[in-house]
Amino acid sequence: MLNFNRYKKNPVISFPERKWPGKEIEKAPLWCSVDLRDGNQALIDPMVVEEKIEFFQYLVKLGFREIEIGFPAASQIEYDFLRRLIEGNMIPDDVKVQVLTQCREELIDRTFESIQGCKQAIVHIYNSTSTLQRDVVFGMSKEEIIDIAIQGTKMVKERAEKFDGKIILEYSPESFTGTEVEFALDICTAVQKTWGATKENPIIINLPSTVEMNTPNVYADQIEWMNTHFEDRESIILSVHPHNDRGTGVASAELALMAGADRVEGTLFGNGERTGNVDLLNLAYNMFSQGIDPGLEIEHINEIIDIYERCCKIPIHPRHPYAGKLVFTAFSGSHQDAINKGVNAMKERNNVHWQVPYLPIDPADIGREYEPIVRINSQSGKGGVAFIMDTYFGFKLPKAMHKEFANIIQKLSEIKGEVPPEEIMEKFKEEYLDKKEPLHFRRIHITDYNGEGKAFDTSVEVFYTDHGVERNFKAVGNGPIDAVRRGLYQNLGIEVKILDYEEHALQSGSGSQAAAYIHMMDSDSGRITYGVGVSSNITRASIRGIFSGLNRLGLGARPLHF
Repeated sequence: MLNFNRYKKNPVISFPERKWPGKEIEKAPLWCSVDLRDGNQALIDPMVVEEKIEFFQYLVKLGFREIEIGFPAASQIEYDFLRRLIEGNMIPDDVKVQVLTQCREELIDRTFESIQGCKQAIVHIYNSTSTLQRDVVFGMSKEEIIDIAIQGTKMVKERAEKFDGKIILEYSPESFTGTEVEFALDICTAVQKTWGATKENPIIINLPSTVEMNTPNVYADQIEWMNTHFEDRESIILSVHPHNDRGTGVASAELALMAGADRVEGTLFGNGERTGNVDLLNLAYNMFSQGIDPGLEIEHINEIIDIYERCCKIPIHPRHPYAGKLVFTAFSGSHQDAINKGVNAMKERNNVHWQVPYLPIDPADIGREYEPIVRINSQSGKGGVAFIMDTYFGFKLPKAMHKEFANIIQKLSEIKGEVPPEEIMEKFKEEYLDKKEPLHFRRIHITDYNGEGKAFDTSVEVFYTDHGVERNFKAVGNGPIDAVRRGLYQNLGIEVKILDYEEHALQSGSGSQAAAYIHMMDSDSGRITYGVGVSSNITRASIRGIFSGLNRLGLGARPLHF
């Protein structure tokens, strides 16, 4: 049995004045990518300089205007990387690079050395503030912890005054989620005042969920409490940096935005220490799905995946939100049926807004193809098979035919597992289009008697082979299909009833073909099936459909002439 008694609940704050539950996210935050620092340090095989440059340039292409590039004072490769960016003039004027450093003089000096020549940079200082770390790691009082932050701020300020470019200070009370909010406010306010933050030159106060310790609503309470208690709030850009230890990083970030955060730090696909950082793409796509412009160029998700997997050497999970290979895929029969109906309804109604069951967004809007939406296995149903036949191959199977053909594919999938579209089409050809033995329709001559006062308005002469032997018959009826049906009975002794008939064009243009679906019943046995025919001539398609159905019913299994 799990020894749950070893653990106790983390404390929560009492904040009945909270207002965030009634708020909604209405605009995108300021985005800061920490892929090249927080994300990179969590890689088994960290990026080399060339990979970092490629990743940095791609982040810029995606629209990130704040990018934390590393800890240049603690790593030579990160120092060299930053120098390459600056000396190679690779940092656009509207992009701020962010550099992380502890509040130690030699590290701050090295940090400023690394950013020389940079037009604007965010210097990000931090020290841990939680009750646990104050106790077991540092053994320091609250006053001593505050002094570390103040001294670090002073050192950055002194060097910023001599720096040619613009310096923005960011301060993080690391392990904020384990810090008393009153103490977190005290230390952040001390840094804010020491820096001399103003509305025109604000400071970034970053409140990280360094370790996720509670449910997202608790983090939102902490953020709103800080947001409402800051002095001179206009001089602060309130940032959050959620991690994902409890698997709720995205929810924590979204609730934090509702609670007043202006900015979010995170990584593509949530890479980071332990279970990772908040997934910025997940957040952005969530906003997009609600009709909010995320402010990022993320419509080509396959390209993002390619760059990420190559540089980070981490595969995207097939069920990862929006990006996974299977997230826009339905195996369930009921899901497939609902998607099929939803897509058809969108087309018929010319809907302006996307509304399809089980698909929160149109996969095509982010560069995904429609093909993977429905995939067929033993759990699939008639709607999914019909969707495949329509979407891939243009065959709009009559509704009554869905179950008949789906049962055929079901048996195949129970043997093979997943059945790809090409094999579904091959089975369709085998069962319907190529069902040409033993009765194989060859050609038909039609005479139309409309307006001549005859009992029947159409006569036909049908040419076919029976077990390979060429034969023909003549018959009359009310239209070609009725005449052929009568001729089958009068000449071959085959009596069938046509229950339904549907047709449609397979493609547009003068060379288009038509598909005809004949729903028929053997009058002797009562057995029912569909026959399908395809031709550039709709009448020939119909007659081919009749012969397809005859062979499926086994009515031509023996010579029937008498």
